[in-house]
Amino acid sequence: MINRRVRAAGTALAAALLLTAAAGCGSGGKDEPAAGGAALATGAAAAATGDQDLVVGSAGFTESAILAAMYAKVLDKAGFHTTVKTLANRELYEPALEKGQIDVVPEYAATLAEFLNTRANGADAEPVASSDVTATVAALTKLADQRGLKVLPAGKAVDQNAFAVSKDFAEQHHLKTLSDLGASKAKITLAAGDECPDRPYCEPGLKKTYGIDVVSVDPKGVGTTQSKQAVQDGTDQLVLTTTTDATLDQFDLVLLTDDKHLQNADNVLPVLNAQDAADPKAAAALGRLTAVLTTADLTELNKKVDAERQKPGDVAADYLDAKGL
Repeated sequence: MINRRVRAAGTALAAALLLTAAAGCGSGGKDEPAAGGAALATGAAAAATGDQDLVVGSAGFTESAILAAMYAKVLDKAGFHTTVKTLANRELYEPALEKGQIDVVPEYAATLAEFLNTRANGADAEPVASSDVTATVAALTKLADQRGLKVLPAGKAVDQNAFAVSKDFAEQHHLKTLSDLGASKAKITLAAGDECPDRPYCEPGLKKTYGIDVVSVDPKGVGTTQSKQAVQDGTDQLVLTTTTDATLDQFDLVLLTDDKHLQNADNVLPVLNAQDAADPKAAAALGRLTAVLTTADLTELNKKVDAERQKPGDVAADYLDAKGL
C-alpha cells in the first residue's frame, strides 16, 4: 500500500515507544512522526490504575488523533476511565497493543490485515486484503486472533488511496472515474511517493486495471502540498492522495472514482487487546460510533483540524454531541 499509514519506522524510533497526549497532536500529515513524550512502561498495569481504565492509542496523524479522541470520549461515557497515548506509527503501536500497553486503537481493515499478514507469513506472503470488506475483515480477524487482538465490526467510513485531477482537466476530458481517464488516452505525469512505480495499487495498477498512460511519476509525496500544487498548476496531471483528504478544494482538485475497485477495503474499525479490553461495554460503545461514522464525516472532521485549525479533541466532542453519542 502507498498509504502513509504504513511507513516503516526508523531505527531511532524503533528503539523506544514515544508517547504524547492526543491533545498535543497538531494537524500534521499522516507521515509525520509523533511529537516527543515519555516512554511506555512495560505491561498493562503500568498503563492503567484500575480494571475500568483503558488506554486508547493514536498513530500521530490528524485523522487518527480525531478517532482516538472520539473513542476515548464514548468509552468515558460508557463508564471507563481513558487516557490517549500517541505513537509514531503501526510498527510501534501494534506490538504495544499486543502487550496490553495500550488497549484499543482506531485501525484500517486492509492495511492492518496486510501488516499482520507480513508479520506472520513474511514479506512475500500472498495478499489477504481486497476490495471486499467482508472478506478482508474476516482475514484480519483470523490474523488478529492469533496475536490476542479482537477486531470489532467495520463501518462505512473508509480512508483509501485515491487519485485526483484538477477541475479544469476533468472538465476538458469529461472525467468522473479512473476508467474515464484511461479511455481519454491522455498522457499522465503522476505526483506520488517515490515508491509508486513498485506498488501494485499505484502506477502498475493504474496501467493494468484502467489502461492509464502514466509516462512518469513525480516523487513529490502522497497528498502533499507540493503534489497538489503541481496538479493545480498543470505541471502534473494526477495526484495520489486519500479519500478523506480535506484540502482538495483549496487546490481546485476533484477525486476520480475508483470504479473498478483497485484499492483495498480500508474501512475504519476498532481493534482491542482481547484480554485487557474484553468488557462487552467497550465493544458496544465503540460500535455505536462505528455505525454512524461515514467517509464524508471523516473528511469534514479532518478539514476542521487541518484547514480550520481546530483541536482534535474539540472536533471529536462536537461530532459526538451532534450524533447524540
